[in-house]
Amino acid sequence: MVQETFPLMVGGEEVPHERTLLTRVENGLMMNGADSVRFIVIHCSATRCDHDYTAEQLLRDHKTRGFRTVGYHFYIRRSGVVTQHRRLLEVGAHARGINRCSIGICYEGGLDEEGHPKDTRTPAQKNALAELVWKLRKVFPDAMVIGHRDLPGVKKACPCFEAGMEYG
Repeated sequence: MVQETFPLMVGGEEVPHERTLLTRVENGLMMNGADSVRFIVIHCSATRCDHDYTAEQLLRDHKTRGFRTVGYHFYIRRSGVVTQHRRLLEVGAHARGINRCSIGICYEGGLDEEGHPKDTRTPAQKNALAELVWKLRKVFPDAMVIGHRDLPGVKKACPCFEAGMEYG
C-alpha cells in the first residue's frame, strides 16, 4: 500500500520528520513549502471499470499529452495498489490553475461498462484512498479535499462521487 509518511524524499533529499518539511522552501519545479498545499484534488482516470489501465499506460498517455511524467502525485489501481509519480511537494499537472498549491490523486476507473460516468471504486480503492488522504491530511492539515469536478470551469464528472463530502 502507501509508504509511511516519514521519512520521505523531497527534491532528492530525505526529510526525516514533519517539522523539517514545514520549514523547507523549494524553488523551480517544487512548491514553496508544505503550507503552499491548500488542496488535495481527487480525480478518476475516466476509464471503463472492466478494463485495466496500468500506471504504465497512464504514463504513456500523459507523455503523449506533452507532460514530462504522470501529472498526478498518486495513482490508485482497482486492486488498491498505490503508486507515487511525483514527489510530495513537486508541482503537479492535474488541475489547471491550482497545480502549485495542490496534491493530485487519481483512481483507476470512473466509467461503467458502457462508458458512462459512475463511481466504480472498488472496496480496495476506497480503503487505499481513505488511508492516503488521512496520511496527507496529517502532513497538510489545512488542505481541503475536493473533487476535480468541483473546480471552476471543469465540465466533467471527475470523480464520479462527492470527494469533499466523503473525505473532507
